[in-house]
Amino acid sequence: MPRILVIGYVWPEPQSSAAGKRMMQLLEFFLQRGYEIVFSSTAAPSPFQVDLTALGITTEQITLNSSSFDSFLEDCQPSIVLYDRFMMEEQFGWRVRKQLPDALQILDTEDLHFLRKARAAAVAAGVAPDQAQLQTDLAKREIASMYRSDLSLIISPLEMQLLQEEFQIPRQLLYYLPIIRQDPTVEQSKISFEQRQDFVFIGNFRHDPNWDAVLELKTKIWPLIRKSLPQARLNIYGAYTSQKVHQLHNPKDGFLVHGRAESARVVIESARLMLAPLRFGAGIKGKFLDAMANGTPSLTTSIGSEGMTGTVDWPGQIEDDAAAIARAAIDLYSNPKKWKEAQKRGYEKLLKDFPGSQAGDLFVDHMEFLLKDLKGHRQSNFVGQLLQHHQHQSTRFLSLYIEEKNKSRLLRGAT
Repeated sequence: MPRILVIGYVWPEPQSSAAGKRMMQLLEFFLQRGYEIVFSSTAAPSPFQVDLTALGITTEQITLNSSSFDSFLEDCQPSIVLYDRFMMEEQFGWRVRKQLPDALQILDTEDLHFLRKARAAAVAAGVAPDQAQLQTDLAKREIASMYRSDLSLIISPLEMQLLQEEFQIPRQLLYYLPIIRQDPTVEQSKISFEQRQDFVFIGNFRHDPNWDAVLELKTKIWPLIRKSLPQARLNIYGAYTSQKVHQLHNPKDGFLVHGRAESARVVIESARLMLAPLRFGAGIKGKFLDAMANGTPSLTTSIGSEGMTGTVDWPGQIEDDAAAIARAAIDLYSNPKKWKEAQKRGYEKLLKDFPGSQAGDLFVDHMEFLLKDLKGHRQSNFVGQLLQHHQHQSTRFLSLYIEEKNKSRLLRGAT
C-alpha cells in the first residue's frame, strides 16, 4: 500500500475554514485510492480539529529545527510528501530531500499568500488591488518553493494564469485543482424566501480579509441597508472571533456578532442573503460555495468572486463600491422574483462551474504518472535544482544552528 506523508500547517478544521475543507478533500482522495496516510504538524492540537485517527489516518506531532524529524522520516518512508502551504516546504523540504530523495514532493498552495498580502498592502495604501506590487520578498519565497517542489496545486484559474504569464513558471510544475463539489447533484434548499430573514456573514477571523470585510460592513454598508430595512439584522459568525470583533456587536443597530457557528449550514440556510464585501484576498472563497449549496444568494466584490465567475452569472450581485453593494442588497432582499432567480443560478453554478469528485481521481492519476518518471520530470526543472542546492546550503545550516542553540539552552536550564 503506497504511503503519503502530509506536513500540515495546522490540524484540519473543516468547520472553521475553507483551507480545512480543502485539506479534508485531499485526504479523502488519497483514502479512496487506498493510500496509507500519515498526517504530521508542528501545530498545537485544537478542540475543533477532525479526528483523523477515526478515518484510519496516522497522526504525528513533529518538531521544527530538530533531527528527530529525520528519524521520523526514516521510519515513515513515504513515497509522496504533501506540504500544506509553502512555509512547510521551506521548513522541512531540505530534510525531506536529504532523507527521501526519491519521494514525490507536492505543494498545496491553498491560495497565493504573496498575492493576498500584496493586495492587503495596496488597499491599506488606498490603491486598487489590481495595482498591487507583486514582486515582493514573500513572492520570491513562495515561488521558489514552487520551483523546488515537483508539483504545486493551484486553486484558482486566475492564479494559474498569473504564475505562468507574470512569473513564467512552467506549466508542468502546476496543477489546477479547485475546491471540489462532491455531490453529483445539488439538493435544493426547502427553506423558502418567505421563511428566511436577515443577512449573514461567515468567515475565519484568523484570516485578515474577513476582519477587513466586517469592518467595511460595520462602517459603510450596513448603516445604508439598515436605513431602508430597519427590521433587518446582520448576523456575523466565524471561527476564532477575537475581542475586537465582538466589540462591534450592537443589537440596537441590528449588527450581531455571534462567534463560531455550531452549524455553518444552518446559519447560512436560514439567512435570506450573504454579505461578504472582501476588499482583498486570493484563491477561492469557500463561504460562497456554502451559500450556493444552501440556496442563499450573495453580495460580494470582484475580489470575492475571483476564480469563481465561470459560465453562469453570479448568484446575487458583484459590486466594488460600498453604496452599490448596499443598494443591490436592499433590492435583492426585498424582491422575491430576483431572489429566486439568483438562488437558481447558485445551484446551476455549482453544477456547471465546479468539478465533481472525478477531478480528484484525475489529480491522483497525474500524481501517480509523475511517480513513474520522477527523474525525467525533475531534469526539466533546472531552476528547481538550483534553488534546492542553495536552500540546502542556507536553510540547512540555519536549522542546525537553531537546533544546537536549543540544546545548549536546555543544558543550561538543567544545571
